[in-house]
Amino acid sequence: MCVNDLIVQGAEPLFFLDYFASGKLLLETAEAVVSGIAEGCRIAGCALIGGETAEMPGMYAADDYDLAGFAVGAVERGEQLTGDRVGPGDVLIGIASSGAHSNGFSLIRRIIARGGHALASAAPFAPDLSLGEALLVPTRIYVRSLLPLVRAGQIKAMAHITGGGFLENIPRVLPEGARAIVEAPPLPPLFDWLRREGGIAPEEMARTFNCGTGMVIVVAADTVDAVLAALSAAGESASVIGHVIAEAKGCDVIGAAGSWGSAAAWTASHNG
Repeated sequence: MCVNDLIVQGAEPLFFLDYFASGKLLLETAEAVVSGIAEGCRIAGCALIGGETAEMPGMYAADDYDLAGFAVGAVERGEQLTGDRVGPGDVLIGIASSGAHSNGFSLIRRIIARGGHALASAAPFAPDLSLGEALLVPTRIYVRSLLPLVRAGQIKAMAHITGGGFLENIPRVLPEGARAIVEAPPLPPLFDWLRREGGIAPEEMARTFNCGTGMVIVVAADTVDAVLAALSAAGESASVIGHVIAEAKGCDVIGAAGSWGSAAAWTASHNG
């Protein structure tokens, strides 16, 4: 999540540091955690240059641990992505997520608890995985796919779809007088299951989860084909999901009748 937040600024991640704390240091657990962090750094092309480990008996329950971290990146002065080049007629491209990423888990836990689902049982939407495994698929890291496009000047703005979903994240990268219109893409099985199990309205889905789209990029209309080809060559699944119009700053997610479980056509909106 940290390195994805850097690339949307046009910054290349340079290094990452972690903090791992527990009541009693279990070497097997700590090794697994740090190995995962190191793999994430490898994927992002940044260095894991250090970290802090703390053992604090009485602060944590048995087998529990606390994990935090941060990343530092760099971008040439004047080349950062601020969204100031975005305007009407620009196109929104959505890049697929790997799953829930790191958002909406308070609601996910409630859905699991209310439905009496066991994390060790087969996931109803992915029977080859346990429910726990399917929910904890690591967040997709987009740095290596997007950095060449950033350096080539083909991306005007990017929104990392985290907490707040489409509705709250996309407007953050738009200038005044630019509004994003997103045509609701089909929900992947995980999110359709969450919608059904939780009885979640389309508007809430668009504000809580990434709904299968982990990153949205804004490009000029005449570069869409080239950008989609580059993303495909980099191993990403990407498609056009909307466009920018000249209206008050914000985002509208528009769904046809039958989409996201709604019998009627629907619109979810966020202004500012």
